Parts: sequence; C-alpha cells; structure tokens
Amino acid sequence: MSTPATSLWRTAWQQLRRNRLAMVCLGVIAFYALVALTAEGIYWYYRLTDQTPPYKQVNFDNRFAKPSLRHPLGTDSLGRDVLLQVIQGTRIAFEVGILTSLIAIPIAVVLGALAGYYGRRVDDFIVWLYTVFDSIPGLLFILAIAIVVGKGLLGVCLGIGLTTWVGLCRLIRGEYIKHRDRQYVLAARALGVKNFAIMFRHILPNVLHLVIISFSLRFPGAILTEVVLSYLGVGVQGEPSWGIMISDAKLRLWQGHWWELAGATAAMFFIVLAFNLFGDALRDALDPKLRTAEAKTA
Repeated sequence: MSTPATSLWRTAWQQLRRNRLAMVCLGVIAFYALVALTAEGIYWYYRLTDQTPPYKQVNFDNRFAKPSLRHPLGTDSLGRDVLLQVIQGTRIAFEVGILTSLIAIPIAVVLGALAGYYGRRVDDFIVWLYTVFDSIPGLLFILAIAIVVGKGLLGVCLGIGLTTWVGLCRLIRGEYIKHRDRQYVLAARALGVKNFAIMFRHILPNVLHLVIISFSLRFPGAILTEVVLSYLGVGVQGEPSWGIMISDAKLRLWQGHWWELAGATAAMFFIVLAFNLFGDALRDALDPKLRTAEAKTA
C-alpha cells in the first residue's frame, strides 16, 4: 500500500512526463551532467598522472583556427581547442552548482526548521540573522568572501553558498509554522517523540518538495554568479571557466574570432534555460496548491 508521500512523488512524475518541454529540458540537463562527469574523469586522470590535459595544450601554429571537423568550435589565441574548454567549463559549472547547494540548503533547512518549530526567541534570532544577511548586497558579500578565502573554486563556492540560503530558509520557516500544530505532530508529541525527531523525521518529508524545487531553481543562479565572478577575475583560476572564456574572447571579437565567445555563451545559455524551465515545471508538479487549483479547473 502506497504512503501519501509515495503517491505525491508518483503523481508529480506522471505530470512531468505529460509535459514534453519539461522532459526535453530534463534530457538536456542529463546530457550536461554526463558531459560534466566525463570532464571530471578527464581532469583527475591528467592531474593524477601529472600530464598536461588536451584543453591546456598550447599550439601557436594553430592559433585562431576556424570551426572545422577537427576543431568543431575552432581554437583560441593559444591554439587550444575551444570545444574541450567548453566541456571543462561544464564540469566547473556543475561543481559550483552542486557544492553551493550542499552549503546553502542544509543551512536553510536547519535554521528554517528551528525558527518555525520552536518560535519565540529562537525564531526572533534566526529572523534577525537572515534579515542581516539579506540586507548585504549579495555580489559584494561573495566578492569579500572570495577575496578573504582566496581566488579559486573554494572561495566562489563558499561565497555563493553562504549568501543564497535566505530565500529557502524563509519558505521552510513558514511551512514549519503551519505544520507544528497539526494533528500528526501533536500525536507524535503525545507519544513522547523527541523534538528533533519530529522536526526532521515527521515534518521535513512534508516540506521536502520545497527543497527540491529550490535546488532546481538556484542551480542556474549559482552558475551565472560563478560566470560573473570569473569574468571579473575573482572566480576560478587556471581552469577554462565559461566566465574566463567570455572575458578572453571579448577582446578578440572585433577581429572576427567569434567562435570562442559563441561556444561559451551557448553552453551557458542552454543549461540555464533548461534548468529554469524544468524548475518551473517541477514546481507546478510538486506544489499541492497548484495541483488543487488545476483539479478544480478541470
């Protein structure tokens, strides 16, 4: 016999399957994930064997080669294959999206759960805390953290992760306020279940859809932020991030060498678009209010 939670996920998946655009976007995301996983393997292979990877190999005799069968996206000013750099940029984009989510989402869930469940002084302190974080300009805060920690992937991930948890924290807090006085929570208290067990074993599964929706919508935001930081020179160093590629290519665009800029921009555009469209479809499928409204309309 299926539980309400299982029924929720089954219904959501059935609704997603009927949405052709959402399934196309899911396929695009899966393709990018496969490319990123392959690029991760290539990166670690050459790093462990202490060899120069193909996307870093300089060949001045092949500078500014136009797109061809050998180099589908041409080569840059150092003769490096642009397609290989775009593939490695996909790896960096997924690393940033996943690592920042692993930082921001646990902070948001824990603080939102504590504020919504306990209320009073705990709620007042956490509301004050995320109000302070929300009042600081996000990009400046990320830049400050990146400069203190040091330029590179670690600084970027910490900066983005520590500044993007506020929105989800507000949502989780509001849901916990609604759930803390419901019958199943009162019954668990009457049976002597501890507060933390109620918070994370009983209430959390009922608000988990918000976490998943938040992940799908914040992932492209993290990618775009990393691209901006790398473009400004404080992001990933020594690796072909899309932001670095765009920054380098803009100087050569007026010379007619458009393929480097086009490759990085197109790769970024399609993954961000796919995540945004799929995130919207996922929200429509998992949000109980939207499903109820659709059922009444039908």
